[in-house]
Amino acid sequence: MDARDFIKIGMSAERTLVVPPERTVGHFVPGMPMVYATPMMILEMEMASGDAIRAALRPGWVTVGTEVDIRHLAAALVGATVRTTAKVIAVERRVIRFEVEAFEGARKLGEGRHARGLINVENFNKRLAGTSGSKA
Repeated sequence: MDARDFIKIGMSAERTLVVPPERTVGHFVPGMPMVYATPMMILEMEMASGDAIRAALRPGWVTVGTEVDIRHLAAALVGATVRTTAKVIAVERRVIRFEVEAFEGARKLGEGRHARGLINVENFNKRLAGTSGSKA
């Protein structure tokens, strides 16, 4: 399947999150500040990217994250409302590339690029089942 047939440049989505204590670096690493953790910001960026194209995907197909190139620019405290955006900027046969950003109000918290790979769930699961138990 070729993503260029149904994913279009400019498709976009936005997510909003009120930062809970469970999404802070201090929650994961004792002694660190209780501020929005970089991996949690990246998670929201990935989810917004998936949201941007989900409705266009054919049944049995999904996308999985394959690349992140993100800069975390500013901290956000517990209780902050964070808005994350994703916009399709390039489409290859099986790879969709996004520009992603995160904001608290007008203040930019993060920015970067993200890529997602198009996969057929059934074929993917069969391939993984054939590798289970193998040694790394």
